[in-house]
Amino acid sequence: MTTLVKSNTFPSLRSAMEDFFNTDIFNKPFISTEFLPAVNIRDEEGSYEIEMSAPGFKKEDFKITSENGMLTISGDMSSEHTEEKKNYTRKEFSSSSFSRSFSLPDNIEEDQVRANYENGLLKISLKKSVKSIPNKKEISIE
Repeated sequence: MTTLVKSNTFPSLRSAMEDFFNTDIFNKPFISTEFLPAVNIRDEEGSYEIEMSAPGFKKEDFKITSENGMLTISGDMSSEHTEEKKNYTRKEFSSSSFSRSFSLPDNIEEDQVRANYENGLLKISLKKSVKSIPNKKEISIE
């Protein structure tokens, strides 16, 4: 069982081994083409700003969808390089993909989502809706 806060100050060899074997490292393939890019989310006055670090991608490699209060950002990139010489041919290829989903708050205008990709950083701006705050009203008791 893994806990957020350890109860012992000086871990024993047994607890260190338990921590090691309770990780997901053994449940994942040794070489994986999927990665999870780092994301920063800021709550600004009129919008939520998402920044995702995804270097090496082109803007055409991304797909961003908003459906039923869920924002999904996915990317799929592949490259191939062939080198032919007199007595050999070398062909290398690589691919990488990811998908991240975020639940959107109720105050988002889903038709006003904007995205920009530059220098390895995907920026998404989610405009907050301007909902009128009801005036305070005293209710009389009859």
